[in-house]
Amino acid sequence: MPSPTKILITGVQGLIAGAVLADLRRDPGRYEMYGVDRRPEPWDYEERVAGRALPQDRFRIADLSDPHAVRRAVEGMDVVLHFGAASRPDADWHDVLSSNIVGTYNVFEASRECGVKRVIYASSTMVCWGYLLDEPYRAIRERRFEDLPAALPMLTKTSPPRPSDTYASSKLWGEALGRVYADVHGLSVICLRFGWVNDKDLPWKPELASVWCSKRDAVQMIRKSIEVTNDVRFDILFGVSANLHRWVDIDHAGDVLGYAPQDRAEDHLDAKGLPRSPVS
Repeated sequence: MPSPTKILITGVQGLIAGAVLADLRRDPGRYEMYGVDRRPEPWDYEERVAGRALPQDRFRIADLSDPHAVRRAVEGMDVVLHFGAASRPDADWHDVLSSNIVGTYNVFEASRECGVKRVIYASSTMVCWGYLLDEPYRAIRERRFEDLPAALPMLTKTSPPRPSDTYASSKLWGEALGRVYADVHGLSVICLRFGWVNDKDLPWKPELASVWCSKRDAVQMIRKSIEVTNDVRFDILFGVSANLHRWVDIDHAGDVLGYAPQDRAEDHLDAKGLPRSPVS
């Protein structure tokens, strides 16, 4: 019987990271999970009792800006899921620089040094957010759905990026760095441009419903990215659910990974695109 795939999640306390950890831990014979985070104790007592926390010997405290700490966490891993980041669009530049620029470099470099087979990099649809300033995509942001063309042009991985803040720009830089490590160092790198994933797991902000991604769909995409063959040396894939007014392409993710979203925002919205029931 083959040994379990050893997987490290950076930023393991994060929203998507936590959902992935819970899902993959259900296959202990297939995956051996590890985590790293800046917080000394990402899980509370109830989570530990419920079995949703990693054992102490599989969790490391590390700041991603510390290359030595990152290397110690990465050593021995087969796959790294890189979710650790300053993740708010209004994040302070120094946090973005430390976590998203320096930290991402350290993760890729440690993965190269330690012989990691694949890095799955959590990017964001926000690398294309500038398109919402122009028609026809502006109509989606303003919920003028009647003004949309019958066939809305999809943005793809080849569309020129249009980040609108330093956070999104840092995610774009991470994708470019992944390309370097794939082409120059032979590392398999998959960049996932996730849409809006939230703790309520509902599209409760109508202006963001077009790029909503359920936790279930995000987990599916990550699991398939882990399992896809090593023929995928580098790729960029959008990760959103099958929303009616989606403006980013997910067909490519279907072709590469077999990604088939199970959810869509409209199942939770009324005819006006508003939540059917109040979200607490």
